Order: sequence, then C-alpha cells, then structure tokens
Amino acid sequence: MIRYLWFDLGYTLVRTNREEAYQRVLERFGVYRNREEIAIAYHLTDKLFMREYPGVLGKDGRAFLPWYTGALNYQLRLLLPIDEVLQAHRDIAREYPVKWQAYDGAKRTLSYLRGLGYRLGLISNWDGSAREVLALNGLDEELDDILISSEVGIEKPSPDIFRMALARGGVSASEALYIGDNYYDDVVGSQKVGMHCLLVNAYGNRGIEELSYRPVISGIQDVAAYLGHPRMPLDHTG
Repeated sequence: MIRYLWFDLGYTLVRTNREEAYQRVLERFGVYRNREEIAIAYHLTDKLFMREYPGVLGKDGRAFLPWYTGALNYQLRLLLPIDEVLQAHRDIAREYPVKWQAYDGAKRTLSYLRGLGYRLGLISNWDGSAREVLALNGLDEELDDILISSEVGIEKPSPDIFRMALARGGVSASEALYIGDNYYDDVVGSQKVGMHCLLVNAYGNRGIEELSYRPVISGIQDVAAYLGHPRMPLDHTG
C-alpha cells in the first residue's frame, strides 16, 4: 500500500512564465507566436534535452543556452541570430524576470493528498534556490521532507538519493510513489530502487513518443485518481 508520495519540483510542482517572456523577446524581431505555440516548443525542447543530453538542463545555463535556444527556435520554425536572441532575453529579463511559480492548484492538491493520509516529500535536482522557490509558493508547508541534490550531494537518477528518501521516510519502495516529469531522471532513477513512478507529461505522449512507459499523467491533479480516490473538488474561488 502506498504511504509516501515523493514529488519532483520543476515542471511537476512549479513552472516559469517563460512563454510570456519569450513572446516579448520575439517581438524584438518582429515575430509573433502565441503562448501555446511557445509552450509546446519549450516542452519539446525540454524533452529533447532530457533524452539526448541527460543532466544538462540542471547545470549552469551559460553552458547550454545557445544550444537550447537554437533548438527552441527550430521548434518554432524560426531562423534568428542566437547571440542577438540571447541579448534580447537578458534585456527582457531585467524588466520582466522569469520566476518559478506553483501550478494552479498545486498547493491545494498537496493539501488534499495530505488530508487523504499520505506523507509527502520532495526529491529534486536543484541549486540553493530550491527552498526559496518552495517557500515563496507556500509548498514547503505541505511537505514532510525535502531532499535537494545540491544539499545532499547526490543527483537523480542515482538510486542513492531515492534510497535516502526511503530511509528518511521509514518506508519500503513498495510503499512509496514518485511523481516527476523527466523519464530519464525520475522513472529510471526511482525504478532502480523498486519504487514506482508516475510520469508527468502535459501533452499526452507528445515529446516522449520514444517511450512505451505507463502511466503518464497530465499533472499532479491526477495523482489522487490514480491512487483510487475521488478527484479534488474544484475551488471556484481560485
């Protein structure tokens, strides 16, 4: 029986406003793409990097941003000078900074799962800003334990970080479930210790067509139903 739910952070519990920021960048070049087009382009570029260049996205952006931006623009069917795009992005960031924000309903979902009797934790490959991101979004209040790679010195998909989580939670692998958006870090890593994983992918199998892995959920709002509970009631107050 599942007793402990462990979550990834980026693009599982929180996301950035990068689509809006990139719209403004493209406006500098007289180009328009709607938010959904940009969101899908980012999604596909993320999945490309997760598959082909594991671990790169968690490193210093200066090492991969030109490379990443070229792939992003390819998805948007654009041929733009990368150096100028990156400079425009830096300019825009000063007036319109990209911030990590909780998904709509994320805090309520965690609270609902806690109310169902589950203990909740975080396992994330992140730098020293992770706790600030959690606190600013009120997510730390809903978590029983937090494991951040930069603090414990271990990164997913190493099984050691998952073993550490199990030991700290006092549960076996069969009593734990991991929820994350990166197959190569989250599914592969958790399975190495016998822990099952729900793979988050907002666009069905788009971007992960090479995978036959199931189950895939669209977001953490689907976790309760997967575990056999009623869906969280809608909050019409926002």
